[in-house]
Formats: sequence, C-alpha cells, structure tokens
Amino acid sequence: MSNENIHIAEQLRLAYEGEAWHGPALDELLAGVTAKHAAAKPLHNVHSIWEIVLHIAAWQDVVRRRLAGEVVELTTEEDWSVVNDKSEAAWKDTATLLERSLNELIKAITQFDEARLDSTVAGKEYSNRFMIFGALQHNLYHAGQIALLKKL
Repeated sequence: MSNENIHIAEQLRLAYEGEAWHGPALDELLAGVTAKHAAAKPLHNVHSIWEIVLHIAAWQDVVRRRLAGEVVELTTEEDWSVVNDKSEAAWKDTATLLERSLNELIKAITQFDEARLDSTVAGKEYSNRFMIFGALQHNLYHAGQIALLKKL
C-alpha cells in the first residue's frame, strides 16, 4: 500500500464522511433525508436525490472494476436507475449501497499498484490516476446537487 494511494483514498473518505475543506460531505448531506424527500423531483427534468445517490454508487463501482482491468460501460439504465420502490427500507438500502461501493473503491485504491497510477485505463484514453480523481470530483459535483435539492 503506497502513501499516495492512501492519500487519494483518504480524500474520497473525507468527501463522503466529512471534515473536508469544501463543506458538508455526502454522508452529512444525506443525514435525515427521508425516502419521500429522496424520491422527490421538485424541478422538471432534474434527477432526484435518490437517483443521484444510485448514480454515484454505480460510478464508484465502475471505477473499482476498471482499476481491476475490466472494460466497463454503463447502459443508460445502469447510469441513471429508476427508483420503483420508494419505501424507507429501500432508501436505507440505497444509502448502504452507496457506502459499500465507496468502501470497496477505497479498498481497491489502497491495494492498487502505485506504479500503475499513470497507466492508461483499459479501453480509455486516460490514466488510472485521472479516473480516480475524476471519481472524487464526480462525487463532490453531485454532493452539491444534493445540497441544493435538499433546500427545495
């Protein structure tokens, strides 16, 4: 486990759990959100908090799988899942899925060969390092959307 990989994984963890410089972390933003609020679509043609959380989890999984050398492309349905079961139990399962996908990605990053960080991702034109930092940026981008949706 390299120091750089540990540092990168810690940045992902901070963006999720808190103590990050940018403001509220994803977990902090989701605290207290009910299934009803998570499923709400207060603006036309805007994803719900729930859909965004599923989207983040899907992409964390994609990055983990790509780090393992798998060539992965999401279908539209996998990228933006439709929420059919809008129960509190299903919302809790979604929150668990988000945290599990993050933990699995963090584990993959800490176990990843640092010498391969600048290698090209299979089937892509960018490096593993670029992809990992992209996942962090992606999570923060969507955390900002969730912060706004919570206010509506």
